[in-house]
Amino acid sequence: MKIRNETKVGILAAFAIALLIIGYNFLKGNSIFSSQTTLYARYSRVDGLTVSKPILINGFQIGRVAKLQLEPGGTILATLSVNDKYEIPKNSTARLEGTDLLGSKAIVMELGNSKDMAEDGYVLNANVEKGLMDQVEPVQKKAELIIGKMDSILTSVNSILNPNFQNSVDKSFSSIAGTLASLENTSKNVDKLVGSEGSKIQAIFANVESITANLNDNNKKISDILSNINTVTDKFAAANFKQTLDNANNAIADLQSVISGVKDGKGSLGLLLNDTKMYDNLNSASKNLDNLMIDLKANPKRYVHFSVFGGGSREK
Repeated sequence: MKIRNETKVGILAAFAIALLIIGYNFLKGNSIFSSQTTLYARYSRVDGLTVSKPILINGFQIGRVAKLQLEPGGTILATLSVNDKYEIPKNSTARLEGTDLLGSKAIVMELGNSKDMAEDGYVLNANVEKGLMDQVEPVQKKAELIIGKMDSILTSVNSILNPNFQNSVDKSFSSIAGTLASLENTSKNVDKLVGSEGSKIQAIFANVESITANLNDNNKKISDILSNINTVTDKFAAANFKQTLDNANNAIADLQSVISGVKDGKGSLGLLLNDTKMYDNLNSASKNLDNLMIDLKANPKRYVHFSVFGGGSREK
C-alpha cells in the first residue's frame, strides 16, 4: 500500500507540533509524562525568581515554579509543580534562597515532621532568606576597610623607604649611639667615684644613723623640754596680761577720782568749772578791754604823741 504525500506531510506536521508542545512544556518545567502536584506559596518579594526555576530538597530537584502571580495586597503567589512521587509534609517551608552570586533564586524545601501530606491546592509556609550578595555585602564593606588600611600602610612604607627618611633614621641612630656611649662613660665615672669615696659615704651613713639613734633615745627628754617651754611661755603671757589689766584698772580709778573732784569743785579746774566769779571777772575784763580799744581808735593822741622836732608839749 502506497502512502500518499499528503498523509506523510500531515504525519510529519503532527509529529512536529507534538515535539514543539513537549519542548515548550519542558522548558517551562512542566512534566509531560508524569503527574504533578500543584502547591502554592506566598512571598513578600521574589527578587531573582522566575518561572521554571527549580524546587530543591538538599540540592535535589523535585519540581519547578509553574507560575508567579501578583495579588492585590502586594504579595506574590507562586505556583509550585512538584512530582507526584515526592511527598511534602504540610508543615514544610518553601524557602526562597539565592543560588549564585548573580542573584538567581530557587525554592528550597525544608521538610517538616507532620504525618499529613500536602495535596493539590495546599498553601505552604514561605520564607525569604538573604541572597548570597546580601550575605557578601558585610564582607565587602570589611574588605573595603581593609583595603583602605592597606593603602595607608603602603603609603607609610613608601615614606619609610624614601632615601631622605633613611638618612634621617641613620643620623638618629648615630645620635642614639653617641648618647648611649656618653651614658656609659658617665656610669663608669660614677662607679669610680663611688668606689673611691665609698669609705666616706659609709662614714656619713654611720653618722646619720648615730644621730637618728640619739634622737630616738632622747625623744622623751626633747618632749619634756618642749612641754616646759610651753608652760613657761604660757605663764609669762598670763603674767604680763594680768599686770596690764591691773594697770589699766588703776588708771581708770584715778581718772574717775579726778572727774569726781572736778565735779565737786575741788582744785583749780573744779573751781574754774563750778565758780561763776571767775567767769564774771573775765567777762568784765573783756568789756573794759573792748571799751579801751574803742577809745584808742577814737582818740589815739591821748595815748601816743608824735613830734617831728622833739620839742612839742605833750597832751595829758
